[in-house]
Amino acid sequence: MPVTAVTTDPEALTMTLTAEFDAPQERLWEAFTDPRQLERFWGPPGYPATFTAFDPVVGGHAKYHMTSPQGEKFYATWEFLEIDGPRSLSVLDSFADENGAVREEMPTSRMTITFEPTATGSRLESITRFTSAEALQQSIDMGMVEGTEMAFNQVDRVLQGLRDYAAGKGTQTELLDDTHVRITRLIDGPIDLVWRAHQEPELLKQWMLGPDGWRLDVCEVDPSVGGRYRYEWAPVDGAEGERFGFDGETLLSEAPRRAVTTEHMTGTDFPSTLNDLNLDEEDGATLITLLIEYPDKETRDMVLATGMTDGMEASYARLERELVSA
Repeated sequence: MPVTAVTTDPEALTMTLTAEFDAPQERLWEAFTDPRQLERFWGPPGYPATFTAFDPVVGGHAKYHMTSPQGEKFYATWEFLEIDGPRSLSVLDSFADENGAVREEMPTSRMTITFEPTATGSRLESITRFTSAEALQQSIDMGMVEGTEMAFNQVDRVLQGLRDYAAGKGTQTELLDDTHVRITRLIDGPIDLVWRAHQEPELLKQWMLGPDGWRLDVCEVDPSVGGRYRYEWAPVDGAEGERFGFDGETLLSEAPRRAVTTEHMTGTDFPSTLNDLNLDEEDGATLITLLIEYPDKETRDMVLATGMTDGMEASYARLERELVSA
């Protein structure tokens, strides 16, 4: 992970983050001053950012919002105070309403990000200064420290490019915290087809089979918000195992980039998980990122111990082979 430290200082009223990257200073500067690149890492997992305005000149403004898995939007605005590319930039960072007006009841801070070359790439330091100890504590209580660290730890995939970041690595599973797991898999194919493959029953039945010897016997999908789905797998050709399935509801659908669903094991009283699917395309390849939120650490560990990653890799390899390469 590129982030090396995140600290808060109640006396200086600051939060400081440092990170190291295997990319030159100019490339890091580009990632932080291009809104399309910023959108791919600025929000922490589960809260991706969308920039609707971006005017990087002194006195200019940027406007953006983060969208929760349930579809809630949280708005913010920057006023650019200093710009010294590719060395540093400073902004006044404020919470906003949906029209971009600053919310005076929420803390406003000054964020200064510096970029320095190193022998192996570049170093970033972000210092956020608050107006009072109360404002700093309010931000800490809202999860700013954890959220900022997770967001900055996503910069690597933008700097490297999706193919360098994920090609040839298969399905990767990362433990983000006690209840969140991030799964990534690069598919060498266009985003529209990968999206359809996750939404249309006739396509799902061709690839989402898990290990060899199983078939997706029941596949009922209503991908609209509020719609429900049901999957049921069965062994074939004498394979061992009993039928099992999952059902759930679509909470958010933003074709062809994001879909959020609940997932419950049919016929059990196990609690549901929250599955946040995100797709990013670059140079004809699509990165699948699935953020799974479990109810607790015990459930997370129990599910991972079933060999979930291996089963998903078998399915994703089939997706790439049977649909994308057909």
